[in-house]
Amino acid sequence: MALETGGLVHDIIATILERLLRSSTDIDRDRFSSFVEGRAARACVEREFFEVYYREKESVGAGDLLAGVMDCLTSFLESPRFEWIRTRALESPDDWLIEPPGYGETRIDGMKAYCKVDFLFVVDGRVVILDWKTGKRDEEKHTRQMIGYSAWAMHHLETDASVIDPVVAYLRPEYQELAMTPTREQLLEFTEGIRTETEQMYAYCRDVRQNLPLEKSEFPLIDNLRFCSFCSFKELCGRE
Repeated sequence: MALETGGLVHDIIATILERLLRSSTDIDRDRFSSFVEGRAARACVEREFFEVYYREKESVGAGDLLAGVMDCLTSFLESPRFEWIRTRALESPDDWLIEPPGYGETRIDGMKAYCKVDFLFVVDGRVVILDWKTGKRDEEKHTRQMIGYSAWAMHHLETDASVIDPVVAYLRPEYQELAMTPTREQLLEFTEGIRTETEQMYAYCRDVRQNLPLEKSEFPLIDNLRFCSFCSFKELCGRE
């Protein structure tokens, strides 16, 4: 997908799931297409796109988004996972969690972390967490995310990792899933990683309690400019 539209896809999937809680009737595809077109047009008005802000594109219109968004949504609606949601997960609708508010704050061994769960279902005593991806498959990165989601669920649901099944669902180029049930060793390794990253972040603070950073000169610029094209804070270093 040329433009970053993952947020829009997530929002529409959330709307589909909320509708499913009210009615399990089939979706009228013509009406659905009109709905998606309207949401895309609204997104273009309400949102400032990265590509426009940094003058990579003059503007973004609904037509720039529709094809990619509809590909992802069609993949979702025609997937075995959606059928599972309509049948198995819908047997326990009171145990659904759809895009909870906040930033997904949790505690891991006393340390603050952010691992926001978007969609959670409890089916036959198992906690199923779904995360939809519109970009490329990255097993290393996404496995780490799933362990983070499990940590979030353990903290907020006060449950054991052995009953948590996080799933990453790739919507493009074809529907695929990456699933796991975290082991104790993986959770311990994840906790140590959080501890190391927390200590690294603290090292860049002159006052940790007030979250005050060191002087700008203490943050050297990287040599690999490839990362700059994905940075949302280019103004801080002056690089174009």
